[in-house]
Amino acid sequence: MSTAGKVLITGAGGQLGTELLALAPREWEVVPCTSGELDISDRKSVERVLAAVRPAVVINTAAFTRVDDAEREASRAQAVNAEGARNVAQAVQQVGARLIHVSTDFVFDGSQGRPYLPDDTPNPLGVYGRTKLAGEELIRERTRGAALIVRTAWVYSGRGHNFVRTMLRLMRERDSVNVVADQVGTPTWARSLARALWIAAQLPELRGVLHWTDAGVASWYDFAVAIQEEAHATGLLDRPVTVRPVRTDEYPGAARRPAFSVLDKSTGWAALGGQPPHWRVNLRRMLGELTRE
Repeated sequence: MSTAGKVLITGAGGQLGTELLALAPREWEVVPCTSGELDISDRKSVERVLAAVRPAVVINTAAFTRVDDAEREASRAQAVNAEGARNVAQAVQQVGARLIHVSTDFVFDGSQGRPYLPDDTPNPLGVYGRTKLAGEELIRERTRGAALIVRTAWVYSGRGHNFVRTMLRLMRERDSVNVVADQVGTPTWARSLARALWIAAQLPELRGVLHWTDAGVASWYDFAVAIQEEAHATGLLDRPVTVRPVRTDEYPGAARRPAFSVLDKSTGWAALGGQPPHWRVNLRRMLGELTRE
C-alpha cells in the first residue's frame, strides 16, 4: 500500500507514544523518536533530525509531565514543555511539515465549575500547567496558528508511570489507600487518545485547539474505586482493598491542582471520530489486557 507520508513521533517511548506506534495505520511511514534519541529541548538536534527525516506530520507527545516534580525542577519543565515545543514548531516550519501537539487540562485553574471550552481563558495553577501553556503559545506563534493542539487529561495505560499502575501497586501492598475526592476530571486511556490522534493526522485541515478525552467524569477517588473493583474482578488483585476519600488539604502535594478540570469535548469528538467509550469501559478493557498478559 502506498504511504500517506512520514510521521515523526516525539516521546515515542512514553505511554502515549507507545500506543501511537501500536495503532499506526499501514499507509503511514512512522519514525519514532524516544526522549533518549531526541531531546526536544536541544534545538539543534530537533532541527537536524527533522531535516534528515523530512516528515509530513510531527506528533509531539514529548513532555515533562510529573506535576509535583515540575515545581522542584521548573527549569527542566520549562526547557521541555515550553522551549522544546517551540523547537519542534520551528523545525516543523523549516521542513514544511504539519504539527500535532498534545497539551493538558492543567492549563486551566478549575474554578469555573463547568467543562472548559477550547477558547476559554487559561489560568494554570502550577509550573506544569504554566510551561505547557507557554508551549502552546510558542507553537501558535511559530506556526502562525497552523498547528493542531489537542488538550487531554488524566492519561493512563498499562505501561509507564501513571495513576492506574500506582494504585495497583499500592493496593497490592496495603489493605487501604487514601485518595483525593475533591478534584474532578476525566480519565483517558492512552490507546483511545492515540486512535483520535491518528484520525487527526489524516485531516490536514484541522488546526487550532481541540479538547479530547474519554467520556464521563470522575474524581480521583472515583477513579481509584473503579480500579479496585475492576482489578479485583479480573484477578489483578487477589482481595478487595478499601479506598478512603480525603480532601486535597489532607493530602498536600508540591503542586496546586485544578479542582474541576473537565474539558468540553464536543468539537473535538465531532472532529476526531465521535464520542469514545466511557472512561470506565476503557479502564476495564485495559485491565483485562493486563490480566491476559
